[in-house]
Amino acid sequence: MRIRAEVKFIGIVQGVHFRDYTRRFANQERVTGWVKNLPDGSVQACFEGEKHGIEEVVRRLREEHPRARIEKVDVKWGDCMDEFSKFWIRG
Repeated sequence: MRIRAEVKFIGIVQGVHFRDYTRRFANQERVTGWVKNLPDGSVQACFEGEKHGIEEVVRRLREEHPRARIEKVDVKWGDCMDEFSKFWIRG
């Protein structure tokens, strides 16, 4: 069953290719949506896909990203809206 997650990553997540890794991991897990930098230094993402796939993207960002240091992850789960056909980097 597909689900939606709105996620905010807090920590050292800008200037380390975090958005590119997010897109790469999302594509590998067949997760759609987007990711963008926020003015406060955090990164926001919207994911749609299987819950396990979304959780795997978040896990990989926390454990496999070579330079990011995630201090906190805020996740808001919701119903999938089938809004996206791919995963892309916004602004």
